[in-house]
Amino acid sequence: MIESRRSFLRALPAVTIGAAIAPLPGKAATRGEGGQRWAMVVDVQKCIGCQACTVSCIMENAVPENSFRTVVSTYEVKEENRCGTYMLPRLCNHCANPPCIPVCPVGATFQRKDGVVVVDGDRCVGCAYCVQACPYDARFINHETGKADKCTFCAHRVDEGLLPACVETCVGGARIFGDLNDPDSMVHQLLSENKVKVLKPEQGTQPHVFYLGLDTRFAGHVEGEATLWQPSKHGK
Repeated sequence: MIESRRSFLRALPAVTIGAAIAPLPGKAATRGEGGQRWAMVVDVQKCIGCQACTVSCIMENAVPENSFRTVVSTYEVKEENRCGTYMLPRLCNHCANPPCIPVCPVGATFQRKDGVVVVDGDRCVGCAYCVQACPYDARFINHETGKADKCTFCAHRVDEGLLPACVETCVGGARIFGDLNDPDSMVHQLLSENKVKVLKPEQGTQPHVFYLGLDTRFAGHVEGEATLWQPSKHGK
């Protein structure tokens, strides 16, 4: 069933209640200068496709209608005599080697010392070169500002020692966020103890969004229909 984003938001009034208060484990960050290397692990087997992450992101970051910084894509899987659905949470991968940065003609897209890739709205001219360069379809031109837009790991929250909104509101606990440089962090432990995958590894971007339980069939592409509604491409 396809619903409008507005009706879906009305149906989930409490989904973001905790998004303003959940603290990051360990020490608070200090605006990308504290030696952290932020990353996210997504356990796809725990994702139920409820889109609570999408809604909380929209509300936290004032994402305009028909645009998304994060969304859960749904794939229909058919195998012999059975069929099912596969949920794939998607967002900016905050790559160690981000292809969006070198194509920006004005230096508006840059990487903080903590690895978070962000856009300087004062510099951005809305040329969309970065949108085209991203192999994960994770960027769009904000039709209200005319600037490039994307997930920032909720950098404004992380800098205050809080979790990203999508992590805090994930119903199934499928998103885990933390510091790769901290051996005591859950992210560091999950990567040390489990075999994880990334999307489109052949691109050589070195993503900092890792997936547990990712089906190899979906590692090479990110296309898919969003659960509950169909997002318009790049706000068009």
